[in-house]
Amino acid sequence: MFTKFKRDRVTLFLDPNVKQEPFIFEKKEKVDIILSPSLYWVKKLKLPLNSAREVKKLLPSIFEDSIPEARYSYAAYKSEDEYFVFAYEDKKIFDLLAQKEISYANVASVHFAQSEFVAFESAIRINEKQCMYIKDELLVLAPSEWIQDKETLDMRNLNLSNHTIKLEQFGHIVNKSTLYKIGVILVLLALIFIVEIFIASAKKAQIIESKEKIFAKHNLQPTMFQNRATLEKYTKINAQQQKIREYISYFLGMKLGATEKIALIEYKNALLQVTISDVSKESSKSITKSLDDKKAQYKLTMSGTNMKLEMKI
Repeated sequence: MFTKFKRDRVTLFLDPNVKQEPFIFEKKEKVDIILSPSLYWVKKLKLPLNSAREVKKLLPSIFEDSIPEARYSYAAYKSEDEYFVFAYEDKKIFDLLAQKEISYANVASVHFAQSEFVAFESAIRINEKQCMYIKDELLVLAPSEWIQDKETLDMRNLNLSNHTIKLEQFGHIVNKSTLYKIGVILVLLALIFIVEIFIASAKKAQIIESKEKIFAKHNLQPTMFQNRATLEKYTKINAQQQKIREYISYFLGMKLGATEKIALIEYKNALLQVTISDVSKESSKSITKSLDDKKAQYKLTMSGTNMKLEMKI
């Protein structure tokens, strides 16, 4: 997805699931890259640190238990009193740029979608199957079929933020003389930054201690794995309860004829049973059509003029 906003400037939303023809650049044309949420990991944290530079040193340990093993680069920026922190694979981004025949020499800047679409209030469709939307200030991906109201991605009036990253290219070949000089420089840098390492280690210990206090205060389980399992369990229960309320609300709110009435609404063993008495053929067709439109899975039984519906939830 490309948007031209100047004669020599192009904005590209880079997403691995967008099918499009390679873009042909003019000789001096530059491109601003916005990375799709599928190309990075993001967290929102409140940390007792004064700068994004300090936060960045702790990111490998902060992300290590929550993302797949790979060679990551890290970034962070502050928003009010919280930090948005990122982990991303340079190689994956370079491979995708190469696939779309975009030279890194043409890239003017690289941004995260998180920092560029934070003001959008509605969901935005980014490819054939996915859309992105803001949830608790984080830009997340979701299947398009989950969200009814969504807009098409349009970057014509998008003003890019100052939150950018530099992609790191690896595998440089150097001669022995240059390698020796680099070794000397690294030793000197190690001596210069040894104090900062100790400071960062101390602050890491403070963060771990704060984490343990929070876990104890809120009676959380000892590990993040256990807490995520508990969250997943109650998330499923919540989704099920919402679905039950949705269907009960539908049946209670539907218009019935003068002699028609709901004789029974019962939920038991993941089965919602609804019985409607004295149902006319027109009402029966209307009810089943509404359920079909909702893509509900149900079993219909007619006993005379009594209509019995069973829905597994």
